[in-house]
This record gives sequence, C-alpha cells and structure tokens, in this order.
Amino acid sequence: MKKYFSQTRKWGLLFWCSGMIVMHLLFLLGDCSAKTTNPQSFSSIKGRKLLSSEFAVKLHVENDEQVVIENGLVRVILSIPDGDVLGIGYNGIDNVLESSNEGYDRGYLDVVWNVPGNHSSTFQRIKGTKFSVIMENKDQVEVSFLRKWESSMEGSSVPVNIDKRYILLRGSSGFYSYAIFERLEKWPDIEIDQIRIVYKLEQSRFQFMSISGERQRLMPMAEDRSKGQALAYPEAVLLTNPSNPQFRGEVDDKYQYSCENKDNTLHGWSSYDSDPAVGFWMITPSNEFRNAGPIKQDLTSHVGPITLSMFVSTHYAGKEVTMRFQDGKPWKKVFGPVYTYLNSVSSEEDSSKLWTNAQEQRSTEMESWPYNFPQSEDFLFSDQRGTVIGNLLVKDRYLKQKLMWAKSAYIGLALPGDVGSWQRESVGYQFWARTNNRGHFTIKNVVPGDYNLYAWVPGFIGDYKYYANITITSGSVIKLGSLVYKPPRNGPTLWEIGVPDRTAQEFYVPTPYPTLMNKLYNNQPTDKFRQYGLWERYADLYPNNDLVYNVDVNNFRQDWFFAHVIRNIGNKTYEPTTWQIIFQVENPSQEAGNYTLQLAVASSNGAELQVRINEANNESPPLFFSGLIGGDNAIARHGIHGLYWLYSIQVPSNLLINGTNTIYLRQSRHLSPFEGLMYDYIRLEGPPLT
Repeated sequence: MKKYFSQTRKWGLLFWCSGMIVMHLLFLLGDCSAKTTNPQSFSSIKGRKLLSSEFAVKLHVENDEQVVIENGLVRVILSIPDGDVLGIGYNGIDNVLESSNEGYDRGYLDVVWNVPGNHSSTFQRIKGTKFSVIMENKDQVEVSFLRKWESSMEGSSVPVNIDKRYILLRGSSGFYSYAIFERLEKWPDIEIDQIRIVYKLEQSRFQFMSISGERQRLMPMAEDRSKGQALAYPEAVLLTNPSNPQFRGEVDDKYQYSCENKDNTLHGWSSYDSDPAVGFWMITPSNEFRNAGPIKQDLTSHVGPITLSMFVSTHYAGKEVTMRFQDGKPWKKVFGPVYTYLNSVSSEEDSSKLWTNAQEQRSTEMESWPYNFPQSEDFLFSDQRGTVIGNLLVKDRYLKQKLMWAKSAYIGLALPGDVGSWQRESVGYQFWARTNNRGHFTIKNVVPGDYNLYAWVPGFIGDYKYYANITITSGSVIKLGSLVYKPPRNGPTLWEIGVPDRTAQEFYVPTPYPTLMNKLYNNQPTDKFRQYGLWERYADLYPNNDLVYNVDVNNFRQDWFFAHVIRNIGNKTYEPTTWQIIFQVENPSQEAGNYTLQLAVASSNGAELQVRINEANNESPPLFFSGLIGGDNAIARHGIHGLYWLYSIQVPSNLLINGTNTIYLRQSRHLSPFEGLMYDYIRLEGPPLT
C-alpha cells in the first residue's frame, strides 16, 4: 500500500479553515496576500515557491456541482461528477480557459473509437459518474472522476472503465492529470484511435505559441480561420482577412506544428501584451504511455488557442497503430501524469523568460519521473520498476571487418512481437533510450512485464530484435552484455541514394508557393518540409516527364524530389508517375549470383510501388510489387516520414546488361493528390563476395 501523506480529510478541512483565517487577517492588515497568491514574477521563483508553501492545499465542494482545489498559486475548478476542467485561476486571473465556451468545452478528456469492421468512428468526451476524494491534506489533494462501463452501454459508449485523476501539490504552480483505462475479461471488441486531453485557452489573452526554441510565433485567431479560404483539406486554411494584417496570405494548419513523441515534452502559449504576461504549458515528462514509439509524430498546440496532451492517435501512421482489443482479455494502462504548468512575468520583464522558465520546469519534471505522489496503485514508483543495461554493436563486413559501435541508436522495450513491430504497437507501454558513442544503453524505470528488446541504428537499414523475451520484475536490473546487430546486407554497395535515417529530410524539398506560406518556416531550412502544398510543386518541376536520376551525375540533396507523388493534370485528375534510376554495371555475371535492391520507405499513403529493371513497359509484370501500403498521410500533413517499410528485392543478374541500366519506380495509384510515398534510402548491392 502506497504511503505519501497520512493526514485525514478532517485535518485537511481544519487546515483549510485556518488558512482562510490567516488570509483574512492579512487582508485586514492591507497585505491582501498579493505577493503569494498573485505572484508577479518568477525571476525569484525559488523564493516564491517557499513563500507559497506557507499555504496548505485546500479542497471545497460548491453546491455538489463543482469541486475547487487550490494552493495559493493555482485554483482548479472541476465539474461534479463529470470531471471536466471548468476553470483555472492563476495570478489574479479568474480563468485562463475560454469562459465563453460551455463548461464541458474548456478542459476535457476525449476518446475516438469504433467497433471492428465499422469504418465510422465515434468521438466521445469522457464524463465521470462518480466523484471521490482520493487524498486530502495540507500538502496534496488528489481527486477522482470515475466512469464505469456497463453492458447496457454497448454500442453507445466505449467499453472501458476510465478513472480521471487530478493532483494539486503544495507550492506547485500547476496541476497534474492522468487517466487509468481498464477493460475487464470478455468485454466487447473495440478499436481506439485517439486518447487525449484538450485545453481551450482564453482567446483574448494567449496569442504567442511555442513548440520548441526555434518554432515559436505570434498566432492568428480562431475567427481568422473561419473567415479564411479552405484549402485541400479542412485543417489547412488560407488567411484572407485576418484581424492582424501581418497574417494575410499565410496558411494555418495544425499539422504544421506536429513533432515526434521524443520531442513532444513541452509546448504551450503565452501572452505578451498584458501585465502580468502569463504562460500556459503542457509538460510531458515521459513517453512510456504514448503509442507507436519515440519517433511517432503527433499534434501539440494550435490555433484556438488550444493545447493538447496526446496519449494515443493514428496521426502519421493510420489505422496500423490503432489500439485493437479483440481477444476478450483484461487490460489496464495508466496514461500520464502530465503537468499543466503556469508562470508569469511583470510588464518590466522580457516575456521570453516564460519559455525559458518552462524549459527549466520541464527538466525538473523529467528528473522527477516516475513521480512519487500519484495515489493509484496502478502507477508504479521508481523502486517498483526495473532496469535493462547493455551494449549494442553493428556487424557489416562489407563496410568494416571489425565490429562497430551502434552510435545514437534507438533501443527500447515494447510488447513482444515481430521485428520492427514496436512502431505499430499501441496497447502496451514502451520504454526507449539512446546509445552513447560506444553503443552503451540504460533503459530505466520499466514497468514489470514481458517485453521484447528492439533497436534501430541511424546509418543502417532495418531493425534489430533481441532473440529472447525479457521479463522485468520489481527492482530488477538485467545486464544483457554486448548485443550484435547484423543489418540486412547481401553484397557490396554499388551505389546508394539518401541516408538511412527513416526520413526523407535529406532529399530536395522545393520552395513553397509564395501565396501559401507559413512565415515561421521561411528561414528554417531543416523545417522547410512543413510548408503547405509542396506535393503540388512536383507537377511544376516535372510538367511532362518524370524524375530521372543518374547515380554517377546527380546529387540526391538537389535532384531527388522528397516525395514520390502523382501528377496533377487538371480538373482534379491525376496520373501515375514513374521515376528512373540510371546506373552502370560492368559485365554482370550470372554465375556470381543475384544482385539486391535494398529499398527503404519512410512514408506511404495509399501507394502501390512497382519496380522494373530495364523494362519501360508499365503493362509488363514488375519485378516487385508492394501491393497497397500505408495510410500515414505524411505528405499532406508535413510529416517528412510516417511508418517505416523495408524491402530487400532480389535482382537476377540476367536482368542486367553490360553498361547502362535503368530501374523504374512506378507509383501506380492515382485517385487523390495525397497518394504517394517518401523514400528513406535506396541501395543496389552486388552479388555476395566469397
């Protein structure tokens, strides 16, 4: 049984009453507690936290409809029994959420789900039916809003028990939230596409959005989008008559602000023309509960102003990463806690300090993970978890005879499955680390259970999987020693295109249309792919003939278009495209064995890839046909990668001729502009050496 504090609710009420008397006395003395309940600056945040710690955390229920928890810094108002966040008071502001919205439309948890075989999904905001106080004392309050599923709800409500929890700590300039999902044995089959927390902030106050140190900007308003011109899909809007003229002619699209799970640790909003300037931040200290691994991409903040905490989604991956429950087995998982953090500076201080301080707070939260204060027995503390230690090396005799350190490799634990299955896995927890320059890794704080160990190494194709299951127990430390990854390889490299890093970022990303730009990315070359409409530039660059790449002449950074898309020929009509790779072979010997075309795909959306060798007739049978693959929509959503696909294609030597040869890559699907794929890396290998 967990122990954190031992005060009873009776004592909590006594402390609250005492605190109110003290505050009233201070008010009569003219202090009004302004320096503690309404701090104007975090420039001395340590002192402020010490001062605020004089005030106990308090809880009180209003008319059996609302519960208020506060600590002298933050005041959170929650609906009973729903558990929606109706208001967040901070620094003299009654509510930083949008008060013009209905109470249920300010801060909430939602789920998107469907019955298997039913292509129509249900969007459901989760409403608690039972409110309870889990812990209440001067140092911590934790409250629960539980919604239990019953068989009478089948078909109308997601068959999962969901417990929404909120935690407020003494001296904390923010609050924690998490959710416990549970399915019991033999419950109906379902698929869950999305689980997230949503906060809709006060529109007049929050105008400046920050995703990273480089991705920050003043943002348009929601009404600017409603007056704008719809583009190729609903999320993308051309701002034609914005309230602020500087946004006129820009494109706004929430997917332009996506990022990978491993980087999705801090984002949010700040005001800059008010006194005090206030920041509202979503801090996610761990990715263990998110789906599909560390490089899965997802949403952050976007126009609204809206801030999200994405736990599960199919963004940039499609239905392949859907949470599927089709075996009737019991299941339970804790999503979070995540930290909603607020800070402020006075009008005399630089508002950019809000972001700097939020970064510092993120570091504090990450160093504190796993937290030691959540009261659910399903959230495990550090001493209840395990650790895996080892070294990863790479063996590729065609590059180097000696073993090589697997530098900066991604290595992690996920539910048992096939090689590379981690990127499609969404039901269980995942725990990832990066190796150092000598291939060493330590995976900490792993929840007990059975896992497979997976890895992939930048600079090498394919996926690694450890041969045996790994069982983590409470407090265990598993030392695996040295592991060796042998990446797919059949012969020496004859030529290669790209860099094996699971993205198409190194290829040629065109300049966007001047009338369809987001100014944030105008001077950020590494984020150029986030501009809208780049897929249409292919038809501009190749109006009649398709891309032809000569491995002895061309440079993939300049001459290989980042996405293999179809050509727009007008009137919403599209035609397939066939790319050519020209290369030289000297005296291909049939006795030496087959050649191998290693073809790694960084993204695919409704594509069908055909590969032919020295055969331009598209009606002839291809050497290789992928079939219909992918639904990640990364081309439209500025993702530069989605799911990873690797094909090792055997090329019989009798298909090659002495001298000039051509590989034809045809993307044959052409129903919509977003059908296509992105290549990660292509390599032709010669026959094996003896």
